[in-house]
Amino acid sequence: MLENLFGVTEQAGGVSVTDTLARMLASVIIGIIIAAVYILITEKSRRSVSFIVSMLMLPAVVVLVIILVGSNVARAFSIAGVFSLVRFRSAPGESKDISLVFMAMAAGLACGLGYITLGFCVLFILGLIVVLGFKVAAVCFKDTSRQLRILIPEDMNYVGAFDDLFRDYTREAKLECVKTTNMGTLFELTYQVQMKRDSDEKKFLDEIRCRNGNLKIIFSSKEKNTEKL
Repeated sequence: MLENLFGVTEQAGGVSVTDTLARMLASVIIGIIIAAVYILITEKSRRSVSFIVSMLMLPAVVVLVIILVGSNVARAFSIAGVFSLVRFRSAPGESKDISLVFMAMAAGLACGLGYITLGFCVLFILGLIVVLGFKVAAVCFKDTSRQLRILIPEDMNYVGAFDDLFRDYTREAKLECVKTTNMGTLFELTYQVQMKRDSDEKKFLDEIRCRNGNLKIIFSSKEKNTEKL
């Protein structure tokens, strides 16, 4: 029964049922590994279930396409035209997501051509580089950008009011916005600051509270700009 189902494949590319199943199984394992790499290098709040499922499927799809195309040039150009339409139906993603897509396609191509061992070796090396690279970068280039919003009384001169604290606790501080609030009785100051790595954030905020009369302070992570390709 299986021989009849795979008869067309064998005639087109000379791939046996056993080889086809082996390549598909290898591609599924590769997809699982790439999905695991994505989970390791992506923050939990930013993970996409649809992307994980795509990584599980993509290597197997590439393997199936390679097997079906075989050495038929006309069929290869037709499939290439169909796949080119996918680019215009997809939204741009982060650069690391695009890199993982290319990794999945390369590994699937290797398995589809029968180079299963090569596919796993390349996947292991690239996966290790990606994971170590992101882990090292997370430690060495930790984002210390913060947004600081401070309420002060209307009779307090905000110009240079916190400069000495910024020198002690931050590497850089920039006043980005000043606006009145509470019927003009208060000023709201918005700063973008780069905290020093060894600075005590709680002590920093306590000193600001003492200076602004214990009015409201909002200290939050700066909104990240998603890197896209």
